[in-house]
Amino acid sequence: MATQTAAGTGRAMDASGHRRLTGRKFFLEVGWRHVVGVLAVVYAAFPIVYVFSAALSSRGTLTGSNRLFADVGLENFAALQDTYFWHWTANTLVIATITGIGTVIMGAAAAYAFSRFRFSGRRVGLTALLVIQMFPQMLAFVAIFLLLLGLGNVVPALGLNSKLALILVYLGGALGVNTFLMYGFFNTVPREIDEAAKIDGASHSQIFWTIILRLVAPILAVVGLLSFISTFGEFIIARVILQSERNWTLAVGLYGWVSDLLEARWGLFAAGAVIAAVPVVLLFLFLQKYIVGGLTAGAVKG
Repeated sequence: MATQTAAGTGRAMDASGHRRLTGRKFFLEVGWRHVVGVLAVVYAAFPIVYVFSAALSSRGTLTGSNRLFADVGLENFAALQDTYFWHWTANTLVIATITGIGTVIMGAAAAYAFSRFRFSGRRVGLTALLVIQMFPQMLAFVAIFLLLLGLGNVVPALGLNSKLALILVYLGGALGVNTFLMYGFFNTVPREIDEAAKIDGASHSQIFWTIILRLVAPILAVVGLLSFISTFGEFIIARVILQSERNWTLAVGLYGWVSDLLEARWGLFAAGAVIAAVPVVLLFLFLQKYIVGGLTAGAVKG
């Protein structure tokens, strides 16, 4: 027979001779994990289904979505054409993309310097990065507002209501945590590779751009992904800096639709939220193979 069951053990032998769990033993050791997994998926998916149902509801309210997909239509998506939604989407994509690329380049350069060079103040700099990342960037939004208010009188392009100013604020806030994250990953790259490249006549810049960056691609993808996602959904600092409606990001614009509860446009909000989730989901699916390796490899050697 292909399968044989040992009496009283709750295990069975398959054709290859390996033991497989059966009955109650299977549920106690393995099966309960499937139950937990299904419950987690249902718990996470229900809000998504609810918002998607509200986006397709022509009533334009969340209370009308108590019965999922009872009223299906594309009126909310069509109504987005009469708003600044697509301007907000373009603003958000530009800001998040530039911030993600800038964070990767600046963080990688700083991490390479801390990992490969020995200079005065190196240990103090690493400690400062570790301490700074403990404080969220939003704690400084009053100081950021006053700084940009004064800076705008001298350089209008870096003042309030400037997307460039917002990008610079994001880059400064993300530099500490991402540099420290990359630093641990850079330390896993053997120094012998650098020494061999130097013997062949390569400069530090050539080693960094042509060799090291290719070897640390997983952490670059992770940092870029995390920076893009955090910037894409950031609200407080964007609301403080961007003042004209046309320059708003998606987070600020969608909040504006529901900030007044008496005139909240929940249908537009739900439709906009569904479309806004698409870039993040696609980028996450494209880079997900790097996430585990990029986040764990840096913990091996620090």
